[in-house]
Amino acid sequence: MNPFTLLLATIAFVPIDDRPVTAQLPVMLGRIAGVSVEAPPRDLQGRFLQGGRSDAIIAWLNRQAAASQTNAFVVSTDMLAYGGLTASRVPGPTYADAEFRLRELAHLRARRPRAWIGAFGTIMRLAPTGIPAGTPFFAPYPVWSYVQDYANLHDPPLPSEAARAQHLRELIGEPTFEQYLATRGRDLAIDRLLLKLTANGTIDRLVLGQDDAGPVGLHVRDVQLLQQDLAAAGLAGRVSIEPGADELGSALVANAIARAAGWTPRVAVRYSQPDGAAYQDPIEYAPISTAIDALVGVCGGVRDDDRPDIVLYVRVPGTTASQDAQLLSDMAGSIALGRSVAVADLTYLKSYSDQAAFAQLLLSSDVARRIDAYSSWNTNANTVGTALAEAIAAGAGRRMHTYDDLAHRTYTFAMFLDDYAYHDFVRPDLNATLAAQGIADHTLLGPDVAAAVSQRDRALLWGYGIKILAQLDPGYHIAAMQLALPWSRTFETSIDVGLAPNL
Repeated sequence: MNPFTLLLATIAFVPIDDRPVTAQLPVMLGRIAGVSVEAPPRDLQGRFLQGGRSDAIIAWLNRQAAASQTNAFVVSTDMLAYGGLTASRVPGPTYADAEFRLRELAHLRARRPRAWIGAFGTIMRLAPTGIPAGTPFFAPYPVWSYVQDYANLHDPPLPSEAARAQHLRELIGEPTFEQYLATRGRDLAIDRLLLKLTANGTIDRLVLGQDDAGPVGLHVRDVQLLQQDLAAAGLAGRVSIEPGADELGSALVANAIARAAGWTPRVAVRYSQPDGAAYQDPIEYAPISTAIDALVGVCGGVRDDDRPDIVLYVRVPGTTASQDAQLLSDMAGSIALGRSVAVADLTYLKSYSDQAAFAQLLLSSDVARRIDAYSSWNTNANTVGTALAEAIAAGAGRRMHTYDDLAHRTYTFAMFLDDYAYHDFVRPDLNATLAAQGIADHTLLGPDVAAAVSQRDRALLWGYGIKILAQLDPGYHIAAMQLALPWSRTFETSIDVGLAPNL
């Protein structure tokens, strides 16, 4: 396979929204591998409560389909159908609207019959989007919290839950409650349509991620129905239904990159504890081993614990100091054998301080400089999928001789700065600062407050960035860095950084 031909290949990517984890990271994966990942202009992707411009994105996709170098499409069906993840949770587009927009996938198939089309959608989460009281959007606080509580009951409610369920319905109000259920029904119907589009060959690879939801709730019936449809259509291997949402774009982009390299990554999994595979995130409906096995497949890989290309090290809550030391030693051993190492630390839900302590241990060793991927924040599936995708992009780039070392260093540095420094130290500081000002709800900040908090975010993260880079890549410095709170809340930060070698 000619590497110069591969350099011209383009993956057209439609993100689920404009957050860094969903829109920026997949594009950065392409840079690591030396493959162009093109996304729609930022102003088409929407912002938080403002949905993306689906029809304009369809026009953009048509232009991409006309480009001869575009050989793969990775498309968020939530963006195409509704305008993004947040828009998928609220009344608005009808089923007919969404179905009409999704016909574009059939048009892509007709225009580019040999292109690979990967699509990812979500099974609607239990809670509507959390926003402050008085915000002109669906179910502002406290209503969204009542809906969340109701949706987390058994379906139908157990006798012991009946009184609570009735009380919550009264607090929600019948019109809002019916709108919520109708939105769930619309989304389920669209997910079933996506299975049909895969069965008829329009979509090559489909993944439906169950957005934040545990083992009990209104989503259980939806998941079971979709699994029945999948089995009846004989779609095993081409469709997966699994926990997660934010990582799905990166996972399918990694799959497309691995396909460009003609490579099926073999992935081994090592847990920090003997029973680590059984660990379950409280906002995911299955144990982490289920999510990991599914994500390996979505990323284009296969499980192979005996002859792996990539070893995924998974740190679970409750890992002891001696187990951490062994984990670090095992990573060094895998690297010495020439294997790629990816690190996924799943401990943040239990302890930010524990997560930070391991990141510090990793950075103080020489192992951090030699791993191919690091992720340690958000749900289990988000963390694992992000780490796997980075390692696969690096491995594919090396095999195609298009690997970009600086792009890889930049990605890993940004992950440590975000997952470790921001969430373990800066975000708690920002929340405490807001609380001291009497601002308890941080889900959507006013313009003046957001500007002040963003300034504090930048000042603190710059300091951490300099320290982290000195440990991670002492031969490099920060040439430029832009930091912000992209959705005017403290839940995430954006990091746009350029590194350069020291002279």
